[in-house]
This record gives sequence, C-alpha cells and structure tokens, in this order.
Amino acid sequence: MLAAATTCAWAELPGPASADPTVARGRYLVGTSGCMDCHTPMKMGANGPEWDMSRLLAGHPEGLVMPPVPKLPEGPWQMIASGTNTAWAGPWGVSFTANLTPDMETGLGRWSERDFMMAIRTGKHQGRGRDILPPMPIPVYKNYTDDDLKAVFAFLRTIPPVRNRVPEPWAPGAQGPAKPTK
Repeated sequence: MLAAATTCAWAELPGPASADPTVARGRYLVGTSGCMDCHTPMKMGANGPEWDMSRLLAGHPEGLVMPPVPKLPEGPWQMIASGTNTAWAGPWGVSFTANLTPDMETGLGRWSERDFMMAIRTGKHQGRGRDILPPMPIPVYKNYTDDDLKAVFAFLRTIPPVRNRVPEPWAPGAQGPAKPTK
C-alpha cells in the first residue's frame, strides 16, 4: 500500500524537473521515500482521500485542532492516525508532521543544510532539540548518504513556502497540548 501511495506522490509532485542534478535527485528522493504520505495533508476528494496540493509538504494543518485521543484497545495496537495523516498518537504521545516548506517563520526557511542533516542523523529537532517522534522513520533516513540529504534539502528549498505553524507534540497520556507555565 505504501508503495502505491508513494508512486502516486511522485506522479503528483508539482513543477518541472530541475536542470540542477542535486535538486533533481532531491525531488526523486522526496517523491519515492514517502515524504508526502505524512507531510502533505490528506483531504476528501471525489474518489476518496487525496493530497491537498495547496499544502504540499506543509505538515499538520495549523487550524485543525485535534480532539482527545481515543483509547486504544488492549493488545497489539500501537498507534492511530488522523484522517489528514498528519497527526499520530501512540505510546510516545501525539506527534504532528512538520512543515518542510521554506517558509521563514513556520517551515524550514531558517534552517541551514547542516541543521537539516543533523536532524536526520541524530533524530533531534535541528540536530539538537527535542526528539523527532514516530512515525518519522529516522532509523531508515539516517542511513541516507550526505549527498542524498543535501539533495533532499536542496529540493525542499524549491517548493512554495506555506505559512503553517504546526502544533508542538503532546506528552504521553496528554489529551491536548501542554498548558503554558506561569
């Protein structure tokens, strides 16, 4: 199923192929590695769920406030996802997919290539912050070559910026965002 979704994602990536081989490689990797599967919100279309291309790689929609997490049944169930495929709940709490667009305030616009590479290598936000949570497959992506990560970052710089402030993760057992401390 993931292979079929990824193939569709590749076919739907906007814009012409780049003449820059690094950007072209990044486009290929983003299109075949499932990035759109979680970082581009789904919406209901005429034939069922489809990517909301106006929010390409913009992460969990800022205005979509999630309700309390339903209780999972006992047994092997480990996680659940929102209908947009951008919010995930499991033993780690609730995670929201990041805005990968080059928006300067809410996306990766202020990140350096080094920040991006360190985030993937260490599994930490900007390589030094909080943990990057599931379902992000850091154990897989951290094995990309430096050239592959540079290519992905170069491609992400070419997509339209989308202003979309993604919520912070919820702690395990929390039924909403953390309350500000006084």
